[in-house]
Amino acid sequence: MPALAPIDQLARGALASALAGEPQPSPHLSELVRRAACDSGGQAVEATRTFFRDVVEPLCDLFDPAATNAYARLFAAVVEQLLPGHSAREVLERYTRVRSVRRYIGSPKRVCVLSRVTLGADVAVTSVVLAAVKECFPDARICLVGPPKNAELFACDSRIEPLSIAYGRSALLKDRLLAAEKLRAAVDDPDTLVIDPDSRLTQLGLLPVCDEDRYLFFESRAYAPESADPLPVLTARWVKETLGVHGVVPYLALTTRKEMAEVTVSLGVGGNPAKRVGDDFEYEALRALLAGDRTVIVDRGSGGEEAERVDRLVKRLADKNLLVHDGSFASFASHILQSRLYFGYDSAGQHVAAAAGVPLVAVFAGFASERTYQRWKPWGQGRIKVVKIDNANRPLANEIALSAIAEAAALGAEEAR
Repeated sequence: MPALAPIDQLARGALASALAGEPQPSPHLSELVRRAACDSGGQAVEATRTFFRDVVEPLCDLFDPAATNAYARLFAAVVEQLLPGHSAREVLERYTRVRSVRRYIGSPKRVCVLSRVTLGADVAVTSVVLAAVKECFPDARICLVGPPKNAELFACDSRIEPLSIAYGRSALLKDRLLAAEKLRAAVDDPDTLVIDPDSRLTQLGLLPVCDEDRYLFFESRAYAPESADPLPVLTARWVKETLGVHGVVPYLALTTRKEMAEVTVSLGVGGNPAKRVGDDFEYEALRALLAGDRTVIVDRGSGGEEAERVDRLVKRLADKNLLVHDGSFASFASHILQSRLYFGYDSAGQHVAAAAGVPLVAVFAGFASERTYQRWKPWGQGRIKVVKIDNANRPLANEIALSAIAEAAALGAEEAR
């Protein structure tokens, strides 16, 4: 592979080779990984970002067994290239063993549940595992292992202890892999059970962090491929098989903030612009939500492009009832729990609203496949309306969304009476 090939070309070649089922790592992958691990900061940053965005995420987002196998082969080759002492063959042999669903029999003194790193996944998936662990092991210490901001979602649950392991989603490739070494040290205890719900801390189960007999791995991307159920339902099914716990659902335990608005809004898309519909769509949606003198609070997110979009919208609407939230996600989640309606794109906020039973309208666009939509659509006991946008109905996105908002608002007003 020519050393001067563009990084995006390398990514396309690596993805194509993986999807074709080629048994050996492609020259495209090897060169892309070499650049992601080089000393040149700018090139390493671009190569790392492109590798995860254009190679890893497309394989994982398909929720397909073949794509999951392709990911395992590809990432095992990455591990061998970057981490001395690891061979791709041994990584894959171990992965084949731990991916098998088995009933756990034991009485650990401590259970470490690994964060999925992304906030929405920790609500939809990890919280279900935590709920099951609390029931299955009433006398054990329970740790949520991952970034501190994720632990804030369960700050008021006295059973859950935060165990901080940093994982920078903007960090370089090798630094992301080395997070597993820190994790290994943190769980190096024969009385500790580690439960991994497809966490980035282990690169979705590829990196070993403890003995296999005290490790449970939920391969969410290939689990129950015949099912159209969303991830919270599948996670509950998995903990029933592995821990014998029935009927658990997503939950949160947040520090309560002062109620500020009737409607909460998040326009974040997790850095994926394909999930957006557009500026005018967002303007019309907010204008509809503000109708009837309703108070609305919109989250600025973590800054950057999302915050700039929100600031422009607020200025354009110039409505005294439109408030802006500028703080942690846990703080915004508290406002969601106290609101009467949530509106947003496919992101963490929809899972918070669904877990809390808050009526919600979620706009789902830019999904990689029908299975992606099935897995990530919000699920809960409250009123949920998903506005599914694809190429066929995108010209009607405004009309469909405004109709859903009007219906939700009318039902909310009726219930309030």
